[in-house]
Amino acid sequence: MTEHRARVDELLADYRRSREHLAGVQRELAAVRASASSGDGLVKATVGAHGALTGLEIGAAAYREYGPAELAREIVRLVDTAGMKAFTSAEEVLAPALPQGTDPNALLRGTADLDAVELVPDLPRVKEPVEEESFEDQVWLDDEGWPTAGSAGR
Repeated sequence: MTEHRARVDELLADYRRSREHLAGVQRELAAVRASASSGDGLVKATVGAHGALTGLEIGAAAYREYGPAELAREIVRLVDTAGMKAFTSAEEVLAPALPQGTDPNALLRGTADLDAVELVPDLPRVKEPVEEESFEDQVWLDDEGWPTAGSAGR
């Protein structure tokens, strides 16, 4: 019985170590941040590990240098660039915690257990034209079975 108890204690200790390691990886992933700045330094976007915008700095001169649409495009471009950097950092954090042969990119994208066929989007199906039915000349009320003025009291 002592041998079994020792094995259970060993398994519990392994579980606790794995759980602590996973918690550490989760903390590192939560701390991932990446930034991208415009060439002129007037706009800077910062995102977290999942690409969500966490900070945006727009210098006062940016409003003179950029028109509204141009500024919006620059912000979107910088968020995208920072998102790619953050995603790469998240892969680097996650890779050592994964079993050998597991693709951190696929895991982060949610495609790790899908095969190539499942990843290809369904092509839109061409629907056969359906002749629409006209209700224009339809009689919608059926007088049969309804009481008429002459039969109301019978």
